[in-house]
Amino acid sequence: MRVVVGVDGGGTKTRVLVGDDSGEILGSSVGAASAVRPGAVLHSADVIASCVREALEAAGVSDQRPAALCVGVAGVGRPTEREELYSALVERELAEEISVLPDAQVALKDAFGDGPGILLVSGTGSIAFGRGPTGTEGRVGGWGPVCGDEGSGAWIGRRALSVVTAAVDGREPETALVGAVLTAAELNEPGELVAWAAQSTPAQLAMLAATVVSAAEGGDLRANSILDLAAEELALHVRALARQLFADERASCSVALAGGLLRAGSALRKRLEHRLRTATPGAQLLTGEVQPERGAMRAALALMTTGSGT
Repeated sequence: MRVVVGVDGGGTKTRVLVGDDSGEILGSSVGAASAVRPGAVLHSADVIASCVREALEAAGVSDQRPAALCVGVAGVGRPTEREELYSALVERELAEEISVLPDAQVALKDAFGDGPGILLVSGTGSIAFGRGPTGTEGRVGGWGPVCGDEGSGAWIGRRALSVVTAAVDGREPETALVGAVLTAAELNEPGELVAWAAQSTPAQLAMLAATVVSAAEGGDLRANSILDLAAEELALHVRALARQLFADERASCSVALAGGLLRAGSALRKRLEHRLRTATPGAQLLTGEVQPERGAMRAALALMTTGSGT
């Protein structure tokens, strides 16, 4: 039996699946965030290596060197970061063959295999990645927490902070978000938000998304407006990519949703599904759960036979 490993490295968690050469899952692990940040590639490699070893132990095959490892990780959209992470993982001798791909690409493989479709991800960050009928691939968004990631957890968190400070100033009406955000950040008064926000990671900002959802469900108007705007931004991702890959947003195309904020039944997913009916009339939403680590494991199985890493 030969062993393969698939990794989904996100801004909040790292998920790993270990399988045999027939695709049967043998074990798994969940660890800390491993999304690649500028200047922190080695940290990501260390986290991934630790999670892989834990998964191999859980699968009872810690004495084996995997035949192939595919790592789908956020933050490697540019060749420089992707090649740096690949080199770092090769140095750690985690597998005979190693491939590094953007996280959305392995999620797309789980959702559609090698077929056409659009995958929208909203977790700590956001991106739409897809493949057209001719096999052409494309992406929209995924520009990172400073330049983009609209509709993501970190983006919602930043919007919530802006609403809170505006409400404290009296520039906006009172909102339940003031007290809720302070509680979530474990702060005593609004003035402390400046230092907290300045040192917060995207993952910490994304934690405020749950606070916004809770306030929205409680009837807070500003919290609801943030979620409405997030749904609109995400719908625009799908619409733009549908035009790029399928020529027209009215053309029939399969759409899969993934990421913590778009899990089945979530408040943001419900709003997005409603908005997509008019923004992208041709969209046919898939109901099955997308598991990027499973897509990565499938890519590792293919890598085992082709032997072509990144």
